[in-house]
Amino acid sequence: MSSLIPSTIPDQKKIGMVSLGCPKALVDSERILTKLRADGYAMSPDYAGADVVLVNTCGFLDSAKEESLAAIGEAIAENGRVIVTGCMGNEADVIRAKFPAVLAVTGAHQYEAVVEAVHEAAPPTQGPFIDLVPQTDVKLTPRHYSYLKISEGCNHACAFCIIPSLRGKLASRRIDAVLREAEKLVAAGTRELLVISQDTSAYGVDVRHEERQWKGRPVRTHMTDLARELGNLRCPDGTPPWVRLHYVYPYPHVDAVIPLMAEGLVTPYLDIPFQHASPSVLRAMKRPANEAKVLERIAAWRAICPDIAIRSSFVVGFPGETEADFEYLLQWLEEAQLDRVGAFRFEPVEGAAANNLPDPVPEVVKEERYARIMEVTERISTAKLAAKVGRTIPVIIDEVGEPDEDGDIGATGRSQADAPEIDGAVYLREVPPTLAPGDVVQALIEDSDAHDLYGVIAGN
Repeated sequence: MSSLIPSTIPDQKKIGMVSLGCPKALVDSERILTKLRADGYAMSPDYAGADVVLVNTCGFLDSAKEESLAAIGEAIAENGRVIVTGCMGNEADVIRAKFPAVLAVTGAHQYEAVVEAVHEAAPPTQGPFIDLVPQTDVKLTPRHYSYLKISEGCNHACAFCIIPSLRGKLASRRIDAVLREAEKLVAAGTRELLVISQDTSAYGVDVRHEERQWKGRPVRTHMTDLARELGNLRCPDGTPPWVRLHYVYPYPHVDAVIPLMAEGLVTPYLDIPFQHASPSVLRAMKRPANEAKVLERIAAWRAICPDIAIRSSFVVGFPGETEADFEYLLQWLEEAQLDRVGAFRFEPVEGAAANNLPDPVPEVVKEERYARIMEVTERISTAKLAAKVGRTIPVIIDEVGEPDEDGDIGATGRSQADAPEIDGAVYLREVPPTLAPGDVVQALIEDSDAHDLYGVIAGN
């Protein structure tokens, strides 16, 4: 009698992934790969071993689009079987015109459409019930930190941005679902939760801050409730995870989060996209122009939580920006004394309203202003970091090196003022061999430069 069960299990189909753009896109990639792995696919670390390659694109700036097109071209050249998704997926005609061999094109956060395209291009040979051990979610970041996406889309209409057309209006996730995901991540080893969205301060506005039950009590779909509940989570060793808030617009209710930082529930760090300070430029950008009041609030935040670190980004060379506007921005930065600053030269983006504004700033002037703003912010950063020399501060370890010729081991970590990938680092010398990524240690700071700190584990 013949068996109904095949004597051998067919090899799993393998998926390659190229993920471009911001952390929000990285979370999209994780969700897509998690769903595909649940459907019986394996992951391929290279082009050669993949049955299909996914390219998750960025379409925010023209330079990002060029990078996305280059990545698609490379994937086609190296593998030949490519599916495109992400923000640039909205320009399917452009992609197909340049790369007619692309198998499918889907837009941002269209998870089901991507999975369906993969099923069609490379039908799974193994079902989700092959493994006796349940699969965990796919993570594209180190085990000890995780991005926690709380919403999609944005309700702003900034003149330089096309995010609403790419990702739609604000759509907040249920707060109980977000907290459940965070709890699961922390239980699995995450020591730092990086809260991301297009506008974290607006979380829950679209659902009128509805209440949901969590642990037997009601919680609002609101940034402050979310921050408080995340701060109440505990890692397996009983310590609270670091909770870092990104893309926070300075709405009035942000003030309520600062006491949570002072209490130790939330990491004393705010990532606020100010973009500029000159009232006339902010109006042209269609952004709030209350820069003076923001300075007062920053001072009030520091009075409540002296260790708060504020990071921001600014655009130089926006159409119509005068020398007086730029000087205003530099003076504002001198007063604000922000801890971490990134600057970008204005770049036209297809579909953005700013492209039609008069008085474009010449490229040579953009470059000159970029150099000047970086000089100012580097000087501020140098002084702020020098003030930390001699202090003992908590540091989360990202990487532990190999012993040198003397047997000494160094490690790279970050302070609470440093987000991964975008801010500075803390370099530690002579760490114990038992130290591992994800460990949080107290470090005595011995030296500093414009961006980084150097020290040793306290008590070593």
